Amino acid sequence: MPQIDRSPGVVLVTGGCGFIGSNFVRMLLSDEFSSQIRSVIVLDKLTYAGNLENLTDCLDDPRFSFVHGDIADAECVQNILQSSPVEALFHFAAESHVDRSILDSTPFVQTNITGTQVLLDEARRAQTPLYVQVSTDEVYGSLGPEGLFSEQTPLAPNSPYAASKAAADLLVRSYCHTFDFPGIITRCSNNYGPYQFPEKLIPLMIANACEDRELPVYGDGKQVRDWIHVLDHCRGIWLAATRGETGEVYNFGGRTELENLSLVRRLLSLLNKPESLIRFVKDRPGHDRRYAIDCSKAERELGWFPQIPFEQGLQETVDWYLQHEEWINRIRSGDYRDYYDQQYRNRS
Repeated sequence: MPQIDRSPGVVLVTGGCGFIGSNFVRMLLSDEFSSQIRSVIVLDKLTYAGNLENLTDCLDDPRFSFVHGDIADAECVQNILQSSPVEALFHFAAESHVDRSILDSTPFVQTNITGTQVLLDEARRAQTPLYVQVSTDEVYGSLGPEGLFSEQTPLAPNSPYAASKAAADLLVRSYCHTFDFPGIITRCSNNYGPYQFPEKLIPLMIANACEDRELPVYGDGKQVRDWIHVLDHCRGIWLAATRGETGEVYNFGGRTELENLSLVRRLLSLLNKPESLIRFVKDRPGHDRRYAIDCSKAERELGWFPQIPFEQGLQETVDWYLQHEEWINRIRSGDYRDYYDQQYRNRS
């Protein structure tokens, strides 16, 4: 399959204030991309996991602009796409926490499915040249002790969150087939790195351990996850956009499988904290046992390979959270929600 080399200069990033989205935006505004990127527009609803503070170092960049809005608001999306010459839309915005989807799937359906449908329709109407759907390996379901998820693995989501992401992916696939829509889907394994909301495993365990609080581990802790550094994932998304084929799916993984309990023990060791802090709790309903990604297609067709060794990335991640204790405290207290008002009160 031939590679396509395209370098969009004006991009719209939905969910750009979240964990992966903010790292992607920061990458695009770095010196490495200075000759390519002319404008980055971030659209974010700033829900509990969307934090404008994650982009503090980008706010004064003349190429950066921010729109506070909802991807499910067709008028809002339409205004952006019709007023700006957007050359690529990167769709990160999503409700993404499995536990929350078990408690109430309503916002997951509204944002992940309806929001995606709105983006697709408005991108079609504006004739946006490229649309990248950022998805997850959870759409594939659960693996046994052997094997890997490939792009041909049938979708078999096991949580309301995963089902909503699978539905969104299928909408993108249908638009590519029915309308010759220029869509690409990327799927990744578990991300880790800076700016991750501290309800997710790694930042939660770091934050709790630093306060000598118990570290809750689901079930027997032997669930297996494949870990990829968020910056390796962001590089993969960009390569899918600039070298990939529309209508295709690309998987990105870190080739680092670990049992959750083993990961928690590594974190405690890096933090010089005792394993006695570990507390086993009742397992999550329908908890998938193992995820693992076959990323050979991305390696072969995009020239992508994970560059950050897990041991290095995990140490750097721990160091980042230790150096950003105030950020974690603001997240946990809810004070981060005031950042938008503080930042924009005098800009209107």
